[in-house]
Amino acid sequence: MSNRIRLGMVGGGNDAFIGAVHRIAARLDDRYELVAGALSSTPEKARASGEALGLPEDRIYDDFKQMAIREARLKNGIEAVAIVTPNHVHFAAAREFLKRGIHVICDKPLTSSMADARKMVKAAEASDALFVLTHNYTGYPLVRQAREMVAQGELGAIRVVQVEYPQDWLTKHEDFKQAAWRTDPAQSGAGGSTGDIGTHAHNLACFVTGLTVESLAADLQAFVSGRQLDDNAHVMLRFKGGARGMLWSSQVAPGNENALRLRVYGEKGGLEWAQENPNQLWHSPFGEPKRLITRNGAGAGDAAARMSRVPPGHPEGYLEGFANIYSEAADAIVAHRSGTTPASEVTYPTVYDGLRGMHFVDACVRSSARNAAWVLLPE
Repeated sequence: MSNRIRLGMVGGGNDAFIGAVHRIAARLDDRYELVAGALSSTPEKARASGEALGLPEDRIYDDFKQMAIREARLKNGIEAVAIVTPNHVHFAAAREFLKRGIHVICDKPLTSSMADARKMVKAAEASDALFVLTHNYTGYPLVRQAREMVAQGELGAIRVVQVEYPQDWLTKHEDFKQAAWRTDPAQSGAGGSTGDIGTHAHNLACFVTGLTVESLAADLQAFVSGRQLDDNAHVMLRFKGGARGMLWSSQVAPGNENALRLRVYGEKGGLEWAQENPNQLWHSPFGEPKRLITRNGAGAGDAAARMSRVPPGHPEGYLEGFANIYSEAADAIVAHRSGTTPASEVTYPTVYDGLRGMHFVDACVRSSARNAAWVLLPE
């Protein structure tokens, strides 16, 4: 066997968008080898999907529990598993692998309910295995640059945080698979746009600033007739330490494809970054001309360089950001093998980031039900 990390996958079968993204991300830096999978809840589809990926016949499984039991017993069984199912399956699947010492790389949000989120934290804490949550936007080079600049005090004390994530793909009623489960509370959870993309916006704002949300007031809407979950959210934020913010998530904003955008303002200046133009970060020191920092180019520091693969002017984006999370996870897993510390800084999102995201969704739902009343988030 090669020294690549032996990877399994739960979910992500034929025609599943996010499963293919995870497989590409895992391959990009040649750190993983996909060797097993329970790729669908339908046995026939699981078998066909595994065969299409070239998995050995005896390592294509009908369900994740069967996979976890057998792989844990194999001499060369999987070391890590990627869980890329709808949200309501995350906890049940992760638990089976965590209790057998198999590292978990889980898609966001953490789970579909607060009860499962709390149980997930306990399962992760009780296991010797690592738990990685793929908030992939934290892997972008200039997001790391922004985080480093804030941490080094270049903006001074943070005062205002503005984050938005509008899309338009659910502007009308859609009945294909991706839309169906994401708008179904039984599979997605209590949050619609708040859970699907609002958690990304919340995570990004907290990751870059180092702040945590203390309380919020949320106004959630389901504009499409018959939709059970929110497709638009306006959220006022109060951060610990006194900073204020606003978060907008929407999947009914025509003209917006994947327009995640963050603006951070402190007493000394501001930063602005947009996911659709991810290789540029604008820095505005107060009283001075606006400055453009490019990925792996002028003005970028070590944090961005660690996340970059190609020379300045060659764009890096979504898949590379995802791959950076997988590669940081690989560093941690390899160190775990030998009982050492990773050679470079590892800052991938953890189960606790996932729990904070679930508290965010829960607070939004509770606040909106009370006419956008202010709601405290747990410590």
